Amino acid sequence: MDIASFESGLRSDGFQQIETKAVAAGTHNAEHAHPFEVRALVLDGRISLTVAGVPSTYEKGQVFTMAANCPHAEQIGPDGVSYVVGRRPAS
Repeated sequence: MDIASFESGLRSDGFQQIETKAVAAGTHNAEHAHPFEVRALVLDGRISLTVAGVPSTYEKGQVFTMAANCPHAEQIGPDGVSYVVGRRPAS
């Protein structure tokens, strides 16, 4: 999926905040939650998200989602990660 199409889909689905993020290799964010829904397209690298003790890993070209207020932890792979992310306020 190309970035322009992904961003267009985000806007169509009501994701108001859209940005490209890069996170350093080996970064770990302990369990936390966000007051918004997330949809992201991994551009490069790898990110693992752990929800309810179950890790899921996403790599280049894959899309991940996170419901608003969902407790999760984040582990960034050895090459870091970059992704386009959209955020939509909880309804």
